[in-house]
Amino acid sequence: MNAIPTTFIVQGTLWLLGLFSVLTWTLIVAKAFQAWRASARNRSWAKAFWAASTFQAAAQVEGASSPAGRLAQAGFDALRRADESGAQDLEHSWSRHDLLERHLRQQIQNERRSLEAGLAVLASIGSTAPFVGLFGTVFGIIHALTAITRSASASIDVVAGPIGEALVATGIGIAVAVPAVLAYNFFVRRVKATLGDLDAFATDFVTLAQRAGFRVHGAARAPQPVRQTTAEAFA
Repeated sequence: MNAIPTTFIVQGTLWLLGLFSVLTWTLIVAKAFQAWRASARNRSWAKAFWAASTFQAAAQVEGASSPAGRLAQAGFDALRRADESGAQDLEHSWSRHDLLERHLRQQIQNERRSLEAGLAVLASIGSTAPFVGLFGTVFGIIHALTAITRSASASIDVVAGPIGEALVATGIGIAVAVPAVLAYNFFVRRVKATLGDLDAFATDFVTLAQRAGFRVHGAARAPQPVRQTTAEAFA
């Protein structure tokens, strides 16, 4: 293997690691904004929800922009549809209690998918970036050995450049992996905490619905899609 392809491989490895770094920090910023926005909107919506005088009044609180609000809306819509539907088939054979719990579980899974979007990319970068750096290191050493063979000399002038490139590739690989792994662990903990809060609220919601006889007045609203962020495009 001659020196020119080897050099191109090392340079390509460095560019790939640079791309990984840009992607990592883009996801970190996007997921941090998503987590902050979800937390702030949950607090705002929960304050309005628990300030409502009755369960029926709480159904009118707009919450499409927050995970907890969408969860509550899914529950209210399930109860409304149960009132409006007179069909007698398997889809509508659930008791109101079971129907409500099923829709709440489905909405929690929808929120989970939204919150976890992009985390697989962070995990992949964190686990592969050091090996990509080592890949560049190997070819950097091959370049150094080739240079020694051609010049029949192992002087510092001959090997310093290729060995330096090899060490840079290893260092960049580690530098890219560390923030990706730390960010992945942080956001996984945030997702678990958010889902725990949603599970707790779902339990409270079922209790409130039971006190209201599993009935809520008003027409069902159109289902609200889960909004995506930049990070979710990489799911």
